[in-house]
Amino acid sequence: MKRTLAGLAAIFALVMVAPASAEDVKAGDLVISQTWTRATPNGAKIGGGYLTIENKGSTPDRLVGGSGNVAGKIEVHEMAMDNGVMKMRPLDKGLTIEPGKTVKLAPGGYHLMMFDLKAQLKQGDKVPVTLEFEKAGKVTVSLDVQGVGAQAPGGDDHSGHMDMKKM
Repeated sequence: MKRTLAGLAAIFALVMVAPASAEDVKAGDLVISQTWTRATPNGAKIGGGYLTIENKGSTPDRLVGGSGNVAGKIEVHEMAMDNGVMKMRPLDKGLTIEPGKTVKLAPGGYHLMMFDLKAQLKQGDKVPVTLEFEKAGKVTVSLDVQGVGAQAPGGDDHSGHMDMKKM
């Protein structure tokens, strides 16, 4: 019984920890976390990048672009519904992160669009990209490659929660 309880406690502790992801990265007053991307099929030429940016400062900053060896071009994009039609567009002026606010780049919303991928993004890999901010400058982060259909950094939307009924 003690072994079973110890095993369950160990599993519970592992599941409650946030999914394995890159360390938080600081750039000026910004904290960048939950950096990830989806695996791509062989031959795919585009991919998306997702992350969370928190502005701990007193002035706004703006994500204006990105770069990296993984792609020919990286842009900041937005997906939004327009009269029942999902539309995607580049944010030519960048994405503002207001002071004291957090902006999440996620599937179906703001995201990094990586064009002309140089190689397949494979689950389990880490992809370095450099983000460019108006005030904080350039900062390199590592995107954790999740599964093809992932919706969140851990590959699901459960955020580390465990269903005890399934044990």
